[in-house]
Amino acid sequence: MKLLIIEDEASLQELMTLTLKKEGYIVENAMDYAEAMDKLGGYSYDCVLLDINLPGGSGLDILEHIKKSCSQLNVIIISARDSIDDKVRGLELGADDYLAKPFHLAELSARIRSVARRSRNDGALAYKAGNVVLEDASQKLLVDGKEVELLKKEFDILKYFLMRPGHTVDKAVLAEAVWGDHIDQADDFQFVYAQMKNLRRKLAQAGADIEIKSIYGFGYKLVKP
Repeated sequence: MKLLIIEDEASLQELMTLTLKKEGYIVENAMDYAEAMDKLGGYSYDCVLLDINLPGGSGLDILEHIKKSCSQLNVIIISARDSIDDKVRGLELGADDYLAKPFHLAELSARIRSVARRSRNDGALAYKAGNVVLEDASQKLLVDGKEVELLKKEFDILKYFLMRPGHTVDKAVLAEAVWGDHIDQADDFQFVYAQMKNLRRKLAQAGADIEIKSIYGFGYKLVKP
């Protein structure tokens, strides 16, 4: 599970990062509004731990951006602002949980696990576009109700695009999101081209009315009917 901690208090951020890495999470960090927006625009995460008070902007604006662009991404607000108004505002914008500072790290870990369980158990967690349905829990692709067999990476690629309809995605960003951060330095993206070719072929053969188009010189874009 990959987490993004958006927190400007360096000591707290470091403590959270060390603790969560020991528990097996992949953790990345952002210290301010601009860095957070940059990370969210270029990388994929399973859960965001979000402070409200940030240099350069409001965490609530980041939350609103997340829910508009990637509504399935889990967000836990971590904030020293413990007022009812802040909690209500955050939850109304789509936050999955709200944890007031100071908090015990054991409670933070429990909240993350709880959010992850709710996501896994949510029978409605499916990505739909045209006649295509991608079921996250069962890892199934359905086209016009018929199952299409996908490899794990093909599934991950399609999920990444369905979560970002209309976005043009750089091949390096896609590689990092699906294969991991170390791919950032790769010079050869043949593995991306091969998986993408197979996925596009399977979608076409199944009669899917969505298409992942190549954008010359940049990457790919999911086009819906």
